[in-house]
Amino acid sequence: MAQTSAVEFQRNFGEYQHAARREPVEITRHGRRELVLMSADHYDWLVAAARRSHRTADAPDVVLDVVRRAEMDPEHAHLNDLLK
Repeated sequence: MAQTSAVEFQRNFGEYQHAARREPVEITRHGRRELVLMSADHYDWLVAAARRSHRTADAPDVVLDVVRRAEMDPEHAHLNDLLK
């Protein structure tokens, strides 16, 4: 993600506006992330993706049952150590 300071953003608004059509631009103030400028299409995609998300508690029983019975491939067993 492209990044710029708020001052630089103000000086070169057109450049960052153009860049935000390709990828989000992170705008910082005093070294801290404050805003993200993105295209309307990217924003619409994010909003639609959020609407497609569901809470685990709302999952149907059939989905919960499949998740409970799922097993991890043995080649990934070392990842269990990260949970300890």
